[in-house]
Amino acid sequence: MSTSRADTAPSDRFVADLLGVMAYGELSAFERFAADARYSPTLHDRAVLGRMAVTEFQHYELVSAKLAEMGIDAEDAMLPFQTSVDHFHERTRPGDWYESLMKAYVIDTVSADFYREISRYVDAGARAVIERIQASDETTDVLRERLRRALADDPRLASRLALWGRRLLGEALTQAQRVGSEHAFLSALIGGADAAGAKILVGGVMAGLAEKHARRMTQLGLTG
Repeated sequence: MSTSRADTAPSDRFVADLLGVMAYGELSAFERFAADARYSPTLHDRAVLGRMAVTEFQHYELVSAKLAEMGIDAEDAMLPFQTSVDHFHERTRPGDWYESLMKAYVIDTVSADFYREISRYVDAGARAVIERIQASDETTDVLRERLRRALADDPRLASRLALWGRRLLGEALTQAQRVGSEHAFLSALIGGADAAGAKILVGGVMAGLAEKHARRMTQLGLTG
């Protein structure tokens, strides 16, 4: 029988919160890829995004299964994060196909970096789920190459996508800090009871995410 998050021990609740926001993030990614596929310029691109959507749903199922193993209903774990995640996507609604590609790439890579970093602070079971989700870089590789081709075909896209990428990073980092602060799981997982130390560590994580993003933008020929 599933239990609610409130009925779990504090340490398990923090992990449940992390998995809850992960699950809703993967479910949202599935929905975005499936919707964006309709605007693909070619049938090949449509099929590629459709395959990515399937992968994201499989990730959602992996996280949901881990929550079920913990005795927690996936919907119960996701609901506290639905509003803020939905608002994030409303604030970062792409204007066209190319902005959709860039958003998918930025969110995919920044999320992967974030979960990879946070996995150091969770139990072995939760870490194994995160590692399984991050084991394949296929989606990242496909998005990167598609963006490179788009930029090669139309160099005028560079300035617009660079600006869009900076905005997405800022929104993503703000979102991560806001959600982590509102639900306390981020600082609790990283710093435990040491609130001051946790704040410093969380700041270091965010700075690291920004640095890695900047390197990726440079590799694309953009100013991150």
